[in-house]
Amino acid sequence: MTKLLLLITLGICSILSNALSTTTPKPARVGRLSRIRASLKSEPRSRSDLKNGIAGFYDRSSKLWEDVWGEHMHHGYYEPEDREDHTQAQVDMIDKLLDFSSLDGSKISSVVDVGCGIGGSSRHIAKKYNCEAKGVTLSPYQAKRGNELAEEQGLKGKSSFQVADALSMPFPDSSFDLVWSLESGEHMPDKEKFVGELTRVAKKGSSIILCTWVHRDLEEGEELTKKEVKLLRKINRAYYLPDWCSSSDYQRIFSQNDDVDISTMKVDDWSYVIAPFWKAVIKSSLNLRSVVGLLRSGFSTIRGAYAMGLMLRGFNVGLIKFGVITVKMKE
Repeated sequence: MTKLLLLITLGICSILSNALSTTTPKPARVGRLSRIRASLKSEPRSRSDLKNGIAGFYDRSSKLWEDVWGEHMHHGYYEPEDREDHTQAQVDMIDKLLDFSSLDGSKISSVVDVGCGIGGSSRHIAKKYNCEAKGVTLSPYQAKRGNELAEEQGLKGKSSFQVADALSMPFPDSSFDLVWSLESGEHMPDKEKFVGELTRVAKKGSSIILCTWVHRDLEEGEELTKKEVKLLRKINRAYYLPDWCSSSDYQRIFSQNDDVDISTMKVDDWSYVIAPFWKAVIKSSLNLRSVVGLLRSGFSTIRGAYAMGLMLRGFNVGLIKFGVITVKMKE
């Protein structure tokens, strides 16, 4: 999801579409709302349903995001929090993550973007380090659009994107100097296998940078409350997500891998630096083009828009966090 910020945009569009509509009878809107609410109460999806749902959701919604916000399908970095150069803030998010990992750019010749969207991060890193970048996504639309943008930006042959499952990537072991995943880990139904793939394709001495939505860390023996679980399950239905985990869970999983240099691991909560971006995206949605784009993108996108309030609620009460985990592989 994230990627989840897209739904903030769509939520405002949904509100506007109801407010501006003069042709849709009120009973029809009520019926649509009832259908959305009912769908959020359904049973958790199977892995195959999640995979198909993710691909379909991003096939339908990525063009709307690009039309409104451009090629970077992720949050911006807001320090100071009142900055208004929003596109640059998105680029700064990439650079801040690279800095946070203490990355030596001179040693980067290859990078893989796991859950690449339309490849904004991959292309930025390819330009920054003059390296080769590859990206994987479940969305055929995103892979196609990513390759189109690479050619438009003079990166054909240096940046390429393909449809592939992040839990079974089509790359040999020890292929990349940098393994990058920005706002995609939340979609992975098997976190152990996900981390296993990140480490498998990483070269010795390489860096892994994972930035993802997580739930709050738990004390030993503590569990999420029933109210918290209920909220997360509704979000999962709307956004095609599996069960959530915490940053601590990721730390544990990485720590169990013998090829990971645990002494290099850094973990942080960047919720505070991304929160101002939501206001900016909401403001950007106040136009007819966004409304029309939403209405054309189908039920699942509209449902995601409706459910964005659930995401905001979880964020505001401290249940949902924006976690950053970086680590290096052993030499």
